[in-house]
Amino acid sequence: MFDLQAAIDAAEYVTFMTGAGVSTASGIPDYRSKGGLYDNDSERPEYALSHDNLQAHHQHFHDWVVANMYHPEARPNVIHERMAAITNQKGAIVTQNVDGLDRQAGAKHVVEFHGNLYRIYCQTCGAQTDYQHYLASDVHEADGGIYRPDIVLYGEPINNAVADAAIRAISQADLLIVVGTSFQVYPFAGLIGYARPDATLVAVNKEPIALPSGAHMVVGDATATFGQLREDD
Repeated sequence: MFDLQAAIDAAEYVTFMTGAGVSTASGIPDYRSKGGLYDNDSERPEYALSHDNLQAHHQHFHDWVVANMYHPEARPNVIHERMAAITNQKGAIVTQNVDGLDRQAGAKHVVEFHGNLYRIYCQTCGAQTDYQHYLASDVHEADGGIYRPDIVLYGEPINNAVADAAIRAISQADLLIVVGTSFQVYPFAGLIGYARPDATLVAVNKEPIALPSGAHMVVGDATATFGQLREDD
């Protein structure tokens, strides 16, 4: 059985690559499992959460995002806390999640690959507002512009600076830990191609996922796995 604690202890730089499964223990539904965000026959999230929908039907986009995406009551769980402690010493987190819980947990080195729901800006002038204002209205009264969350929508590219930061974090690591993701969403899953040839790769997930040859798979509840790690990293 792979010894995750020993691998972390031996590593010089640890990078976590994380997905929605990290935040489900904080009460945030994941995307593709039963009961998740995409388990809804009446609405296609791929369109509701798209650049096209935002531009053509901003009120529908706003209402859908507010109804389905925001969970301000959520708090970091043990996975976020252990990752923050480890990476603040020697590493980084590259996450698909847009909930901001890694930063809430105190993580200092976070690449939010798909953005952050709680950063809101006006598409006309760039002015920022808080998410509470956005929950009530997506209109910037000063210029009539439409507010949007700073997340990557379907039909939009990844910001070049964000992609570069993710590549740096992954290529620097001698230990890569994939947590809570099916590893099927691109370009995020493709980032593994930037790993060092000598890096150790391990995945922690409820179900086995496809990994490169030589990688280690820890099948089980990530909260239990991370709860067994030392708190003093």
